[in-house]
Amino acid sequence: MTERERAVSKKAKIPTAVILDANDKELMAIRKISGEAGNLVIRGKIFGAMPMVAKLTPAEARAALRLLDFRTILFLLTLLFRRG
Repeated sequence: MTERERAVSKKAKIPTAVILDANDKELMAIRKISGEAGNLVIRGKIFGAMPMVAKLTPAEARAALRLLDFRTILFLLTLLFRRG
C-alpha cells in the first residue's frame, strides 16, 4: 500500500494525515483537526483501530513551541514545499 492510498480512507473517502513510526508502519491516522473551546482537538485512530481524541491546550502549545530551535523552524517552513 502506498502513502497515497493510506492517506485516503477507503470506507468514507475521508482524507487523512498519517504519522509513521521509525519502521514506516502506521502509528496514527489523523482525520480531523479543529478548534473547540479554546483547545486544538485532533481526532483519528491509533494503530488503525483505536479511535482517539487528543486535546492541545494553549499552555501546552506554548510549551511545544519552546522545544523548537531555529533550524527546526526553518525545516517546518520548507516541509510543505518538499516532494514525497
